[in-house]
Amino acid sequence: MRILLTGAAGFIGMHTAQKLLARGDEVVGVDSLNDYYEVSLKEARLAQIASHPNFAFHKVDIADRDAMAALFAEVKPNRVVHLAAQAGVRYSIINPHAYADANIQGFLNILEGCRNRAVEHLVYASSSSVYGGNTAMPFRESDSVDHPVSLYAATKKANELMAHTYSHLFRIPTTGLRFFTVYGPWGRPDMAPVLFTKAMLENRVIDVFNNGDMLRDFTYIDDIVEGVVRVVDKAATPDPDYDPAKPDPATSNAPYRIFNIGNNDPTRLMDFIAAIENSLGVEAKKNFLPMQPGDVVATAADTDALEGWAGFRPSTDINEGVSRFIDWYMDYYKVNRHAG
Repeated sequence: MRILLTGAAGFIGMHTAQKLLARGDEVVGVDSLNDYYEVSLKEARLAQIASHPNFAFHKVDIADRDAMAALFAEVKPNRVVHLAAQAGVRYSIINPHAYADANIQGFLNILEGCRNRAVEHLVYASSSSVYGGNTAMPFRESDSVDHPVSLYAATKKANELMAHTYSHLFRIPTTGLRFFTVYGPWGRPDMAPVLFTKAMLENRVIDVFNNGDMLRDFTYIDDIVEGVVRVVDKAATPDPDYDPAKPDPATSNAPYRIFNIGNNDPTRLMDFIAAIENSLGVEAKKNFLPMQPGDVVATAADTDALEGWAGFRPSTDINEGVSRFIDWYMDYYKVNRHAG
């Protein structure tokens, strides 16, 4: 298949491209290489896939309507994996317009490209953040997600609604994937694993929010990518059991689906920190702080729907995943294992 992959220089994007290329697909990568975090890391990720004969890269901002229309016309993709977005919960409080541009306008450009080029299937990144203030655990796709607590979450919920509209009006198969706290090699430097590891190796204090009383469904990158690729292969279909009198938010009488991808095994933040400590052989100096605006206390994924649809359930153990991440970190950042 020829697959248009947005966010190709991103954490999940690079790993997804590697998986698709390894099995023989043709991948056309798109990324704006913006400076939300260090561009050098994005360029290093791209270098992992740039030499593959079935990979082509286009530096394009998905919010650029004309450029995206031209790209769809040139590439004529069979399927689209849309992972590009303005990420980050807290940054959405500081710079909200970046989220409207990338996550709303950018997503509309993707939908229009799929509509005009009769794309067979659009798979796009949603987020566990759409569950907002929900407290019933684990989160199920059928739960209400009408109470987001950050603009980032609101834009991801908007993406799901926009996708449904296009599935309904134009019968474009769309599948949204709600990712739960992804970590692993090549991870973003603004995320906790990198922040914690860097601080610990430099003998600095780490900030632990909500006094450490947090639960996260940390999901290893390989599990995320396996889920993405399996879903790409199985285009969304209308749910024959869908009842408009009792609507399920995750399905429809249109070719539309929503799935959680999480480890289905929430981990206490303090246990995640302990896994990093064990892998580094360094004890963290902790600064306990109150909850941050826009954050949530706990996330936990019910993945039964994904398993039923794609025959896959994430399962990488947190200690194994953290160990692989630390090995990569030490190699990429050229750190001596005993630097701490």
